[in-house]
Amino acid sequence: MTDPARLNSVPKKMLSVYEKIVGLTDDVCDKHLNSEYRDLARAMTRVLCRKRPSPLTSGQPRTWACGIVYVLGRINFLGDKSITPCMTTADLCAAFEVGESTVHAKSRVIEETLGTRPLDPRWTLPSFAEKNPLVWMAEVNGLLVDLRHMPREVQEIAFAKGLIPYIPADRKDRS
Repeated sequence: MTDPARLNSVPKKMLSVYEKIVGLTDDVCDKHLNSEYRDLARAMTRVLCRKRPSPLTSGQPRTWACGIVYVLGRINFLGDKSITPCMTTADLCAAFEVGESTVHAKSRVIEETLGTRPLDPRWTLPSFAEKNPLVWMAEVNGLLVDLRHMPREVQEIAFAKGLIPYIPADRKDRS
């Protein structure tokens, strides 16, 4: 299993880039989104800083910051008016003061580097985790199963391995 301290580490040579980008994402997330987006943006920035070579070494921090939040927004359907928070791409770009075409280019790099996709369990907002079917899918004895419908023992193993964020409430009291 990966060392938790390593998951939060940023290489020394990338620390100034990390701090610039996180300062920008924190500001926009605090003003327009929420703490879940802020925390995931920080985590995604850390992961991108650890890539060799890191794509964040070239370009403006502002465009990378917007690209990171944009990718998280695509994964979590930020543009969907039925979900809170909601923000259009144009509004997001305006908040970061960057052009849409630049953000689309940066987001493609981020998505390819991290292998993200819509509903990506690694980058789902914690408040959406229970609604995201991909968070709960796992292979058990060669079959793809929804862990919410598995026995508690299987859920506890999945939780201990970090495969699911928590044991569903409707299963906690069952044996």
